Amino acid sequence: MEQALKQAKKALRADEVPVGAIVLDARTQAIISSAYNQTIHLNDPTAHAEILAIRKAGLKLNNYRLTNCLLVVTLEPCIMCLGAIVQARLQGVIFGAKDPKSGAIYSCINYQQLAGLNHNFWVIDGVLADQSASLLRHFFQNKRKIKERYRSGRNGGDSKSLCPSNN
Repeated sequence: MEQALKQAKKALRADEVPVGAIVLDARTQAIISSAYNQTIHLNDPTAHAEILAIRKAGLKLNNYRLTNCLLVVTLEPCIMCLGAIVQARLQGVIFGAKDPKSGAIYSCINYQQLAGLNHNFWVIDGVLADQSASLLRHFFQNKRKIKERYRSGRNGGDSKSLCPSNN
């Protein structure tokens, strides 16, 4: 999880939602791939850390099935990422913070109660959850502060300074 947190910090530095993920070989615990959220940078709503890490692992292993692999991610996966986990046939998922708004493992959707899933995997949650949640809180607090400064005109006297395209 520490390696996934390093990826989340890369996302934070890139002004992306700070979520990081790694795919591990379940037998050796060796890191196969790592990634962080890049939806904004890539203009791709599917560029979640989990999806990118799964894609990289598939390419590296030359296989679309990751049956002997584990996904480690700082935030509970959403329903899109749950679909990728199932399709990749990952053996297990380890995640940090729960996502009460869009978590599809336990929070909003309990994946074990979904009829028709053709693959099951084990889950460990809460690993370094405080650190993962702290990164997310910091990111969204800063976004809210910037938005509030912009709305109130308290951005150095120039209402255009936060919007480079208008300068």
